Amino acid sequence: MLKPRSLLRGDITYDAAKDSDANILHELGYRDQKIRFFTYLYRNRELIKSLITRHLGLASRDLCHLVDVEDWIHGSFNVCIRADIFDSAGAVGRQVMIRFPLPYRIGENSCPGNADEKVRCEAGTYTWLKENCPAVPIPRLYGYGLSSSKTFIEFNSLPFLSRNIQRLRRVILRTLGYQVPSFYAENLSEPHNILGQPYIIIEYVSQSSGNMLSTTWEEGRFNPTLRSNLFRGLSRIILTMARVPLPKIGSFTIDDDGYLILNNRPLTMEIQQLENERIPVNIHRGTTHLGIESFIHDALSLHESRLRYQPNALNSREDGLYQASALMVMRSIWPCLFNRELFRGPFLFNLTDLNQSNIFVDNNWNIVRLIDLEWACSQPAEMIHPPYWLTNQAIDLIDSSEYEALHTEFMDIFAEEQRSSDPFQLYPTMKKGLENGTFWYSLALTSPSAFSTIFYDHIQPKFTNSHGIPEFWSITMPYFSLDTAALIQQKVKDKERYDVSLQEAFRC
Repeated sequence: MLKPRSLLRGDITYDAAKDSDANILHELGYRDQKIRFFTYLYRNRELIKSLITRHLGLASRDLCHLVDVEDWIHGSFNVCIRADIFDSAGAVGRQVMIRFPLPYRIGENSCPGNADEKVRCEAGTYTWLKENCPAVPIPRLYGYGLSSSKTFIEFNSLPFLSRNIQRLRRVILRTLGYQVPSFYAENLSEPHNILGQPYIIIEYVSQSSGNMLSTTWEEGRFNPTLRSNLFRGLSRIILTMARVPLPKIGSFTIDDDGYLILNNRPLTMEIQQLENERIPVNIHRGTTHLGIESFIHDALSLHESRLRYQPNALNSREDGLYQASALMVMRSIWPCLFNRELFRGPFLFNLTDLNQSNIFVDNNWNIVRLIDLEWACSQPAEMIHPPYWLTNQAIDLIDSSEYEALHTEFMDIFAEEQRSSDPFQLYPTMKKGLENGTFWYSLALTSPSAFSTIFYDHIQPKFTNSHGIPEFWSITMPYFSLDTAALIQQKVKDKERYDVSLQEAFRC
């Protein structure tokens, strides 16, 4: 007899598990790991309060109250614990959130240092936006800590002597024409991060400030006034970031001396998701790109690695031909879709995880806050697009005609917001992206499970509809690699073994 098993978001039946593109065998281990990690944090509540107290410069940790476990916010990659900060009168004066990366979701066990990388990149994003795009509405970052026990704090919250040393340092460096450090410095005068878990501390966005767009999206998306306000806000954010072109493709971090540097691989959720399943990505943390060619090569390599190493990457020999052919063609056609004049830039900062739950709006859908910035990075300008979720359809089920209508509506507003004085006219590039296919190509790169579907539904028809699919597979598949036939044969066997193990995992 087969019984349902527990995942992080509820139970799953065997029938649903065997039809899933995800590696359910791997995900079955998340629940127990979550319990162990949450238990560890719960037992160290006083240490967590001490960390928050130091970052906020409170007189006593008794002024800091952590919410109960049932009020912890468990996302896909983080657990967030709200802290209420009391004033001298005993009232809640402000609220902050301490966020811990979930080690069992980001590959910390298989790739030690991933949690630190994620925290460094998120802190780098907050810092870059604060310094270069203050109009982008993000929460305040109070500081962060690393597994090495180092803590970094806003220098205005440092002890008196350390704070004034930092101010003097900034003045001297600015006067001499050198790069000025960020607003965050290592706290050397207080006990370190004894907890041993990387974290960031940010301002808590309460309901008095706004609500997640996702809570009113379904009913409000048909209202043209609400859509207009949302599209205008998104356009302004995209344009604000586009006014600061960047020299290469990568993610920002803050080094141990407090300097903001663009020296990390462009960290997207796909990288750490694959590493979490022990799928090699072969993109080292110090990897950045000076041109689009190497970036696309690395992005495609993620999909190829998934095909080779995920045990249930394909369902049959035909599915293997389907996926391998799509990957092979996608390698060859990208120069047809991207403008050669932009191969070396400009590169623009992009919030790659800007979904409805990461956007807070008021009742009129004016954007008041953006949250969850850990996957932001600089990317080629032609990969900046309106959100794919405008039609409220899954990424592999988007109706082209429906999306085109909303894309046009978005771009009309975008054109109104773009000033003629902007150094890089992003409007024509974004508008052309849907017409020539760079929108679909960029979208496919972000989704391992939907990659092939997006190619066959939206990209291949731009080139030809004149050949049958089986003939196309038989011609293109051998050029995927030197061992394509053997690889697909092996992957079919892998799937058979996976199915046996999966069924065994659901037995009583």
